[in-house]
Amino acid sequence: MRARTCCPVVELRQYTLKAGMRDALIELFEREFIETQETTGMIVLGQFRDLDDPDRFVWLRGFSDMANRATALQEFYGGPVWKAHRDAANATMIDSDNVLLLRPARSDSAFSLTNVTRPPRGSTETSRGVLVVTIYHLAGTTGDDFADFFERELLPALEQTGTSLLASFVTERHPNTFPSLPVREDVNVFIWFSVFPNRTAWDRHAKAFADLMREWQLEAILSKLTKGRPEVLVLAPTTRSLIHG
Repeated sequence: MRARTCCPVVELRQYTLKAGMRDALIELFEREFIETQETTGMIVLGQFRDLDDPDRFVWLRGFSDMANRATALQEFYGGPVWKAHRDAANATMIDSDNVLLLRPARSDSAFSLTNVTRPPRGSTETSRGVLVVTIYHLAGTTGDDFADFFERELLPALEQTGTSLLASFVTERHPNTFPSLPVREDVNVFIWFSVFPNRTAWDRHAKAFADLMREWQLEAILSKLTKGRPEVLVLAPTTRSLIHG
């Protein structure tokens, strides 16, 4: 877990919150739930505001493997900090079950943590950049096969439009080792992450990428490999997010 990349197992967690409660949850989360989770061996990779949905909170955490995931989650959710603050956290939420369990698409496609530091508690530093999460729901293909297609066909288009790939993941098929927290077992996804300096830069890239997809005639191929249009999350890192622009 101290290596240059993180992590062999990652959860992408999307929470639907009660109206106006997002900042309250973020304040509680960043004060109480980062270091206390990481003492169990997991890594809290990032917390984010969804720029397209004021009542969605998105966060990522990573584990060294599925067995350690079970141990770490049991330690945290059975521990004193969660017990002391769970009612306040749960009071902000409508739904917390939209969780994707992921593994790196390639041995070198996890998040790089080289020279990455987290601002301390009490920091008022403004969040930097936006994280864009693109989720392809796959149809009739495996995550590994789609990763080949992505690297061969889509990655050159992304690079030509000035996008740097931050990480890529596919669905982790291992049974959920902590059933008290559900994960979505009805999905087969390929996900790639990228960062941009601001929303305007992302919007400019999205248009250029769509134009290039049409020019290279990749849309028809992609439509046969995926279910509908990709799900795209445009996220602003919170003050203490480890991943940021």
